Amino acid sequence: MGEFVKGFVGESVGDDELTARMAEVADSVRDVLPAALTLYETLHAAPEPSGQEAGTAALFAARLKEAGCETATGIGGHGVVGLLRNGPGPVVALRAELDALPVTEATGLPYASRVPGVMHACGHDAHLACVVGAVDWLAARPGAWSGTLMVIGQPAEETLTGARAMLDEGLYERFGRPDVVLAQHVAPLPCGVVAHGPGPLTSATALVNVVVRGRGGHGATPHLTVDPVVVAAGVVQRIQTVVSRENNPFEPLVVTVGTLHAGTAPNVVPDTAELGISIRCYDDAQLDRAIAAVRRVVRGECAAAGCPQEPLITVGPTAPVTVNAPAPAARVRAAHTALLGDRRVLTTPAMLASEDFGLFAADGVGTVYWFLGSTGATAWRAAPGRTPQEKTAALPANHTPGFAPSPEATLRHGIGAAVAAALACLDRRRGRHTEHQHAG
Repeated sequence: MGEFVKGFVGESVGDDELTARMAEVADSVRDVLPAALTLYETLHAAPEPSGQEAGTAALFAARLKEAGCETATGIGGHGVVGLLRNGPGPVVALRAELDALPVTEATGLPYASRVPGVMHACGHDAHLACVVGAVDWLAARPGAWSGTLMVIGQPAEETLTGARAMLDEGLYERFGRPDVVLAQHVAPLPCGVVAHGPGPLTSATALVNVVVRGRGGHGATPHLTVDPVVVAAGVVQRIQTVVSRENNPFEPLVVTVGTLHAGTAPNVVPDTAELGISIRCYDDAQLDRAIAAVRRVVRGECAAAGCPQEPLITVGPTAPVTVNAPAPAARVRAAHTALLGDRRVLTTPAMLASEDFGLFAADGVGTVYWFLGSTGATAWRAAPGRTPQEKTAALPANHTPGFAPSPEATLRHGIGAAVAAALACLDRRRGRHTEHQHAG
């Protein structure tokens, strides 16, 4: 993730009131931090994979209800929605993900995953804890804002299916169309740093599953078979030319064969071989062209080998480019600059990582997405390398068995960043209001 760090850049806000509000946020986050840390460790120890997040959803919904939210569950699978109403004003959503990854944890933490082969290796547990901390903070200070805070606990982000499922089940029709949806994602940057990006931020993606259908037989008589393993190998090699020879080199495109499964014994030619392919880029038309090229290559290799049946090619799920809406993104960045200081607000270029957050921009809803540093000071200093880029590249990244955010610092700054972003998009209240009580 070295591409995150282009330099510590930012701009002065020049708004005394905003600076004062953010100073209050920074000073008071400690009030909600202990409960958030407990939730984080509980979630980390009991991860649930995509589509199986029943326990995570129940715990998240219970904490939202405890904070004063109206809650609903079972939206688009195990999706959760919470509404914290506090008078007239905009509807601002905070989104966090429920699911974990099929990764075996190797951190050695006392609260490490107790579920074999499943780990919160992407930081979704931190996202959930930060959102609950932000809700607790806002619920205790109704005089600081006006409007409705919507909380979205999204299932199945890792399979790119959860956001679409929630929207297909009437998320906005049932609970209200938000003016903006906010989300943050932990990254191996120093704690206390956030990274924003103008324009495209994460890529559009499509997952393509291919089944090559050959004709199996004995390994001693390959001339009597149509070997799907050889065909699959040809697909893997040829598919590289989709990027190197068919795509404009000034338009980023990645085509990756992530899985290849075939056969059960070394002396048997199998009937089939299965490939899992991911395609990533920044333009929908470019994505369509790449999918068409992959289809053509697969069919061509199968035809050249004389496969007895056409290959099975399934496209999906897909996700769009994540693009920050300019006006709310500018307000959120200004709030983060007032909260953290201009040297701790970075600018990140677009990256070819993908997720389905961009789907929440349906029907003209604005979205704002930023990255949150999760590496503690000690680990950052100990990381090899002299430049920020070298240190970031050397640290355990998301989706790896050793990924381990620094809990206290990550949550403290993550709660603050979420609160600051929400306040930047909600109405400011004037006059005297009773503090330290839940909004109705």
